[in-house]
Amino acid sequence: MRILGIETSCDETSAAVLSGAGDAVTLESLVILSQDIHRVFGGVVPEIASRQHLTAIMPVIDQALKDANATLADLDAIAVSHAPGLVGALLVGVAAAKGLAMTAGIPLVGVHHLEGHLFATSLEHADAVPPFIALLVSGGHTMLLDVPAWGDYELLGATRDDAAGEAFDKAAKLLGLPYPGGKHLEALALEGDPHRFRFTRPMLRRDQHLGDDDYFDMSFSGLKTAVMMSVKASTNLKSDAPHIARGFQDALTETLAEKTARAVRASGSIRVVLGGGVACNRSLQAALVDRCGPAVAVLAPSPRIATDNAAMIARAGLFHAERGNWAALDLAATSSALMPGIRRSPR
Repeated sequence: MRILGIETSCDETSAAVLSGAGDAVTLESLVILSQDIHRVFGGVVPEIASRQHLTAIMPVIDQALKDANATLADLDAIAVSHAPGLVGALLVGVAAAKGLAMTAGIPLVGVHHLEGHLFATSLEHADAVPPFIALLVSGGHTMLLDVPAWGDYELLGATRDDAAGEAFDKAAKLLGLPYPGGKHLEALALEGDPHRFRFTRPMLRRDQHLGDDDYFDMSFSGLKTAVMMSVKASTNLKSDAPHIARGFQDALTETLAEKTARAVRASGSIRVVLGGGVACNRSLQAALVDRCGPAVAVLAPSPRIATDNAAMIARAGLFHAERGNWAALDLAATSSALMPGIRRSPR
């Protein structure tokens, strides 16, 4: 089966062509156009994002088809991210997918953006297939999942307030770093002393046990506040910034690593798969390797696949297409929606 994937959930306009069956797939093309204009505002401006998608969507799709040496007539289906995300941005991708599906007379698949991130790492690592423990860490979401099979997702824990990626961006902004702040803060933290600013590891206590309602859950709003207070108290922020960045990053990554290690111990899993923009943070990867131990494989996507991209949408779309999970032409763009197949853990 050959599928065109389309992704416009935030500020990346992306299209990809993928072919194959089951877990044996070939990524034939991937085009990602990032909207650098949002750096001026220090964050994504929804109206601007939507207008930029309108301008870029068809050239990006045309380039993806060209790179794959394909036409609409060569496709078996079109997969599009329809939730969650910025509604205006999603509408552009959904409308384009519907129009192309009608023109070519081929079926449409609606893909949940977060499920796409679950599939993303398997595009680069053949072993990133179920069963595994998944840590989804992005600007809008932080989730810990037990994945016994594709389409079956047990939610173990999630952030109760801010996502890990949002915390990175806010901390970076407090330190005067450019948007998006994750990679800039990570680079600055390399210069920092881990002992100068040590922040509390949020929602980690020695008396927590499996079955406690906060055993797997996370929270990062307090950590952001701690960074803000440290910035305000600093008499020489230029000198203190690397150390604050290091303290923040260590607190966040060590918290994520311990929560994930708990899931590994509870499930007996031998694989941890990362997804989302924060997944390519090397400090996080190292913390996971250290905390989970040598018997557990930690699989992370490259920065290109970790970011919002259409390859992961096409991959998740293939899974649903093979099961006949087609979308009607009234497929809606939705800002929030439960991931299909997800269930809350009884643990």
